[in-house]
Amino acid sequence: MKKSLLVSFLVIVMSGCAYLGAAHYDEIFGQEQIQPRIVAHNTGSGAEFLQHVKPLLDTRCVVCHGCYDAPCQLKLSSPEGIDRGLSKDLVYDGTRLLALNPSRLLFDATDTQQWREQNFTPVLNERAQTEQANLAGSVLYNSLLLKMSSPLPKEGVLGKEFDFSLDRKQSCTTMGEFDRFAKAQPHAGMPYGLPGITQTEFKHLEKWLKEGGKVAHIPAPDKVALAQVLRWEQFLNQDSLKYQLTARYIFEHWYLANIYFSKDDNKSFFKLVRSSTPPGEDIKLISTRRPYDDPKVDRVYYRLMHERSTILAKTHLPLALDDAKLARLYTQFIEPDYTVTAMPSYKPEIASNPFKVFAVMPVKSKYQFMLDEAELIIMGFIKGPVCRGQIALNVINDHFWVAFADPDKVATPEVGHMLLQHEDALALPAAEESNALPISSWVKYANRQSTYLEAKVKLANKMFKNGEHLTTDLLWRGENTNNNAALTIFRHFDSATVVKGLIGQEPKTMWVLDYALFERIHYLLVAGFDVYGNVGHQLLTRLYMDFLRLEGEQNFLALLPKQQRQELKANWYRKSPTSLTNFFKSGDEFSQPTGITYNTNDQQHELYKLIKSTLKPILSPRFDYTQVPEPLQQLNAMPAKAINLLPQVSYVLVKETDGEHQAYTLIHHNAHFNISSLLNEDGQRAFAEDTITIVPGFIGDYPEAIWYLNNQDQVTEFAQLLPMMQVEADYRSLKSRFGIRRTNPEFWLYSDILHKVAKQYRGIEYGLFDYNRLENR
Repeated sequence: MKKSLLVSFLVIVMSGCAYLGAAHYDEIFGQEQIQPRIVAHNTGSGAEFLQHVKPLLDTRCVVCHGCYDAPCQLKLSSPEGIDRGLSKDLVYDGTRLLALNPSRLLFDATDTQQWREQNFTPVLNERAQTEQANLAGSVLYNSLLLKMSSPLPKEGVLGKEFDFSLDRKQSCTTMGEFDRFAKAQPHAGMPYGLPGITQTEFKHLEKWLKEGGKVAHIPAPDKVALAQVLRWEQFLNQDSLKYQLTARYIFEHWYLANIYFSKDDNKSFFKLVRSSTPPGEDIKLISTRRPYDDPKVDRVYYRLMHERSTILAKTHLPLALDDAKLARLYTQFIEPDYTVTAMPSYKPEIASNPFKVFAVMPVKSKYQFMLDEAELIIMGFIKGPVCRGQIALNVINDHFWVAFADPDKVATPEVGHMLLQHEDALALPAAEESNALPISSWVKYANRQSTYLEAKVKLANKMFKNGEHLTTDLLWRGENTNNNAALTIFRHFDSATVVKGLIGQEPKTMWVLDYALFERIHYLLVAGFDVYGNVGHQLLTRLYMDFLRLEGEQNFLALLPKQQRQELKANWYRKSPTSLTNFFKSGDEFSQPTGITYNTNDQQHELYKLIKSTLKPILSPRFDYTQVPEPLQQLNAMPAKAINLLPQVSYVLVKETDGEHQAYTLIHHNAHFNISSLLNEDGQRAFAEDTITIVPGFIGDYPEAIWYLNNQDQVTEFAQLLPMMQVEADYRSLKSRFGIRRTNPEFWLYSDILHKVAKQYRGIEYGLFDYNRLENR
C-alpha cells in the first residue's frame, strides 16, 4: 500500500500538477527528524557538493539568497545556511515595536535543533532518508519543479502576479503548506521571476538531493595563511592591558572585514571574532548583538576565523594584512607613551561611547588607524548589517565626495583635551540599546550634539583665527601614498557604494571628516546599529545621522567665503523644515574667514578644483568618468527627462571584436530639494535636477538593469537613443533591443558573462552580485 502511494505521489510531483499536505507526508515518510548534513570536503559526497552543486547554488540561487535581506532568511551561501532553512520572520521591518531576537548564522544557534526551536523550517528532507523521500520532502526540489511546470514567457515584461518589491509579502512555505502554495502561486517556482535552470543543472541538483543533500565546507587554508593567522593572533592576544585595549579597538573597527594575507596566493578570507578560547584551541564564538556588548567571560580572545561562505559583493569588505600593517599598528598603539591601568566597562552607556572606552589612547593614533583604511571603515555602514534600507540611507545625498582633515593639524593635544572634556556630549544613540523611544531620545541627543558643537566651534575659532591654516592644506593627503584620502559615495536609493577617488561630475555637496565625526559615524551606523532593533532604534539612528551629515558639510563649507557658506547651505536645504537647519545656528557659530583667495563668483567650483589639485598625487584613476570612450561619454550629459526613466544602477557590457568585454556602470543620481524629510522623500525630489554618471567598470552590487551591446554599431545606436527617451514606452523599446530582461531565455548565460567580466575588473574585491533589485520593465 505504502509503495503504491509513493509511486502515485512521484508521478503527481514530477508532472508538476499537485502536491501533498503535511498529514500525507507524515503518513508516507514518517515524522520529521533532523539529519546530519555536513560532511568532509574530501569524501565522495563532499567532493560532489563542492564540484557540481555549490557552483550551481552560487550562480543561480545565492544571487538572491545571500544576506539578511534574503527572502525568508534562506541563505544558501554556506552549508550552515542550507541546513538552517527558512523563517517567516522579517529581519527588515521598520514597524516592529520590540527588537527581534538575532538570527545570525554561527552566532545565534550552534546546531540545527536550536534553529528549529527558533522556528526555522527545513528546505531539505528531514523525514525518512530514501531517494524518493529526499525529493518529495524537499522544499528546494519542489520549488525547482514548480518552475519547470510553470516556466516564464520567453520575452517581454512579467505580469502583476510577480511582485519584486523588497517589502513584498513572503510565503516561506513548509512542505506541509506547499500544495496550497503551489496552487495559489503556480508562478512562484525558483529561481523566482527568472528563467529556470537547464536540464543538466537540474540533474546535478536532483542527484545531490536524492542522495540526501550532503554539504561540505571549502578546504581549510594552506600553511602560509595559517602561519599568518598564528602571528596575528599572537599580536592581538598578549597579556598586557595596553595590548588588550588595542585589540579591542581594532576588533570594533575591523570585525566586518574579510581579511586576507598579501603573501597568501590562494587568498583565503578570515573574520576577526571574539572567542572565549585562546589561540591554539578551537574557536568558541562570543555571541552578542553588538561588537562591544558584554562578552560575559573573564578574558576575551581575538581570533581569525576562516570565512567559508560564498563571497557576496554586497557584504565583501576585503582587508589585506602584511608585515607593514603589523608594524604600523605597533607604532600607532603600542609605541606611544600612555598607560592602561584597567580595562573599560562593558556597560552599554560606556561601551557604546568610544570616546570613553578608548580615552587613554592618543587621538592621533586612533584617527590615523581609521584613515589608513578609510574606504573600509565607511564601507562598513554601506555593506554591513544595512544590506538594504531606504530609512537608513535617505540621510545622504545620491553623490558626494569625502575628504579628511589632516591628523597633524586637527588631532592635536588641544583637540584631545576638548574631546575628553565633552565625552558625555559625544554619547551615541546605541546607548539606548535596541528598544529605543525615538522622540524623547532625539531631544536628549540633539542637546548633547549642540553642547559638543559649541565647544568644537569655540576651539575652531581659536585654531583658525583670521583664516590661518584654513586652506586645502588642512586636508589629509594620504602621506602621498594612500589613496584612501579621497572617496566618493554613491547612494542608489536603498543601497549605496563607496569608492576611492573623486569620481564623476562635481557633486552638490562634499564632506570633510575629522576624527570625532569619523568615529561617531562608525559607532552610529556600524558598531552600534542593530538590524534587529525596534522602530525606535532605527529611527533614532537615522535622525542622529542628520547631525553628523550636517557637521561634515559644515567642515567643507568652512573653506568657502562666509557669504557663499550661507548661500550654498540654503540651496542644499530648500523647502526644508526649519527645525533641523536652525539647529546649527544655535550657540556660537564658526566665524573665521577662509584662508583661500577666490578669483571667480563660482567659489564652490574653484574649491573643487583646488581640492582635486591638492589630492592629485593619490587620486585613484580607476573609475575616472572622463576615460569612458565616445560615444558612451556623451551619456554624462543626458537630459533629466531621459535620466528619470533609468534605474539607479545599470550595467553595460560591450562585446569587443576579439570576444572580450568592456564593462561600464550607469549611475542615476536622484536630486532632492533637501534630505531632511524622513517619511516624504518623493515629496522632496527635484526631478529636473537629476544627473547621471557613466564610469568604466562596476560600481554598485545590485544591478537593476543589464544592457548588452554586441558591437560598436550597437554602442553608437544605444548612446544616441538613450538620451532621446521621453516616456516609459521609449525605455521598454530600448530594453527590447539591447536589454537583458528577466524573461530572456539566455538570462543565465549573460549572468555568467557578467560575473566573469566583474571578476576580471574587481579582482580581490569580486563577489557575486545580488539580483533582488533587478527590474521588470
